[in-house]
Order: sequence, then structure tokens, then C-alpha cells
Amino acid sequence: MSGRRVPGAAELVAAARTGDRRALGRLLTLAERGGRGADEVDAAVSPAVRGATVVGITGAPGAGKSSLTGRLAARLAEAGERVGVIAVDPSSPFSGGAVLGDRVRMDEVTGERRDAVFIRSMATRGHEGGLALAVPLAVRVFDAVGFDRILVETVGVGQVEVEVAGAADTTVVVVTPGWGDAVQAAKAGLLEVGDVFVVNKADRPGVGDAVRDLERMLDLSPGAHEPQVWRPPVVTTVATTGEGIERLVEVLDEHRRHLVESGEGDRRRSGRRRREIRERALAAIARRLDAELARDGAEGSAGAGAVSVGGAAAVLVDRLTGGASPTSDEGSAGSGAGTADSRHG
Repeated sequence: MSGRRVPGAAELVAAARTGDRRALGRLLTLAERGGRGADEVDAAVSPAVRGATVVGITGAPGAGKSSLTGRLAARLAEAGERVGVIAVDPSSPFSGGAVLGDRVRMDEVTGERRDAVFIRSMATRGHEGGLALAVPLAVRVFDAVGFDRILVETVGVGQVEVEVAGAADTTVVVVTPGWGDAVQAAKAGLLEVGDVFVVNKADRPGVGDAVRDLERMLDLSPGAHEPQVWRPPVVTTVATTGEGIERLVEVLDEHRRHLVESGEGDRRRSGRRRREIRERALAAIARRLDAELARDGAEGSAGAGAVSVGGAAAVLVDRLTGGASPTSDEGSAGSGAGTADSRHG
């Protein structure tokens, strides 16, 4: 019995460029799973990448980021842009939960312009190589098939979320009225990565205090009063009604112009590329190490005390880098252990 032929990555890219949403979804699934399928997608989309603008949106849970992201996507779509949304969630990829809830809220606010907006939920667990690889590749997929702006929304302010949101052209930090969010943002390092700050739910009491607190914190940041340095603006919004979204779009466009005129945009993209290359190299090395461990049980020898853990690690490194042949394990382990001790002494 002959099965249906599975289209390759290049075919999927060609179909997605014509507006085939199923083909786009398949590409994103392959990117998310990692491994050889993701490598094929990477090879297919990289020549077609045009440099779409990437906006990271992060902040404390309950700040209304999903509604804000949906409103922003809808407004950009109304202006004629095609918008890709990656909603990063900390839950398990098997449980749904908040991922589904966020997607429903975004769908509700994108409304009639839903055809110009593609929303993809992505859990923080269950990826080969992790989000450090899955998100940048998903961004390139959106870029290569013709999307103009990609919004990456994260839940929470943990290290993973800060890193993902910070790996963008423009990072938006969302807080709500009340001193607590501003303090949490400062502790999480969001003041350092934020290019734009949004005080959402501005119809609640305390919005003026929240804006002043953020402005004071920004006054103390390095280069705050130097004219050539971008000072993050503070925008107030009510995502449930759309109030302030127009101003947010203006600020995002202003920052995009600043990135082009100052050259900072090229520097950020080069930095992101270097980090991703490093992460991909580390992931490939990790897979080879796992294969070596499974092949000859090096961890078993270390656990039994025949070879130190450091020595066993040194043998694997030498083997992968061509520093020693597999037949010289015993001698290499001894010298490797000594080298490891001297490096950490």
C-alpha cells in the first residue's frame, strides 16, 4: 500500500508564500520539534529571509500581554501588514492550558483581520534544543514566507522569558498600575532589555504612580540623558478597549527608525545570529555526546570509580575533537583528569 507523499521543506515554503496556512503550520511544527526536520526548514527558509521586524513582548503574568498582543497585531494588520505571533508559554506541550487560553484571547481581538495574522503557541518544554533554537527559526519561517512583523509574546518574567523576549529588534515590557510590577521588572532585569514600557490596564487607579516609578528608574539607567541613546518611552494602554494602541504602534515605528539610523539594528541582528549559531553548535555537540555515552557506557565506568567523571568527560571531548583515538581511552583518561583538575584548581 503506497502512502501519500510528504512534501519537503522547500515545497512547504513555496506553498506558504502563496498564503497556504496549513503549509505554514507544518513548517512551524518542524521548526518546533528540532532535529533533522528543523535543519531542513532552516536550509529552505534562510535564502528567503528579508529582515522582518521582530517585537518581543514580556512582563509579569496577569499584565494583559495576550490581549495587548492581539490588539497590536490587529492594528498592524489594519495598516496592511502581515503579522506573525509566537505565543511562548511555560506549560507542558501536552496539557494545553494557558496556551489555549492566550490563543483564544488573541483570536478574539484580531477579529476580521484574522486572515492577515497567524498565531502560533509554543510551549517552553518539549523541544530538542529548547526555545533558544525553536523561536529564532520560527521567526525566520514567518519572515521568509512574507510576514512583515513578528510578535513574540512570553508568559512570566523568568530567565527563559527574558532571554526570548530580549532576542528581538524591539522589546516591550508590560506592567500594570502598582509598584510591585515595576520592582519585579527591575529584579528580573527587564529594565535592561526593555526598549518600550507599557503600563496596561491604565483605567485602574495608580496608573500615574506606575508611570512615574518607571520614569524614575529609567532616569538612573546608564546613558539616560545622552541625546544619542534611545530612552525607552512609557506608554499607557487599555488593551481590552484598544486605548493607547495607536500610540504604541507609533513608538514601535520610532524605535525601528532609530535602529536603522543608529546602526543598532544591524548590531543586534549580528549578535542574535552569533548566539543562535553557538546554541545550534552546542545542541549538535550534545547529541553526539549522548550517542557516545550510549555507545560505550562511559558514564558507567565513571560511576564505578574506574575513571573519574572529569576524566571520562575529557575522553569524550578528545574523541569528538580528534584529540585522541578511542583505543587510547585509559591513558587519555588519566591525563585528561589531571588537565581537568589543573583547569579548575
